[in-house]
Amino acid sequence: MFAKYLWIFFISMVPLIELRGAIPVSQALELPIIPSYVICIIGNMLPVPFIYLFARKFLEWGQDKKIIGGICRFFLEKGSAAGEKLTSKAGRGVFIALMLFVGIPLPGTGAWTGTLAASMLNMKFRDTVFAVLLGVLIAGCIMMAGSLGLFGAARAVVS
Repeated sequence: MFAKYLWIFFISMVPLIELRGAIPVSQALELPIIPSYVICIIGNMLPVPFIYLFARKFLEWGQDKKIIGGICRFFLEKGSAAGEKLTSKAGRGVFIALMLFVGIPLPGTGAWTGTLAASMLNMKFRDTVFAVLLGVLIAGCIMMAGSLGLFGAARAVVS
């Protein structure tokens, strides 16, 4: 059981997959939903302070390097575009926009991209972490509801 929880913990830390993939995996592994939700939230939030503090600096440093330049430029452009999109649509409500951006469980709208966008916008660290946490909680609830429906229906058919 511990290995399964560790598995979903690490899945929830992977960029683009995050808890959006980890919660359905937890249900496929037949883990209880509430402990899985908590583990996935913790795993998804663990990288956020590091992303905020170091990702932008690393990407700026690496954008002109031979091997990693392409991927660094890709993430800088994606983060900048997401940041500009948030600012243009939200104006002064960037906190709410960031929370909703992270809370919509679609690929590319998770904690990693949201935190990078917030660092590009020079949002305060505390505001960024709190908005991303609220967004992750929302996305987790949506994925939890969807996973219970999808896997609950599949289990009923198989049984």
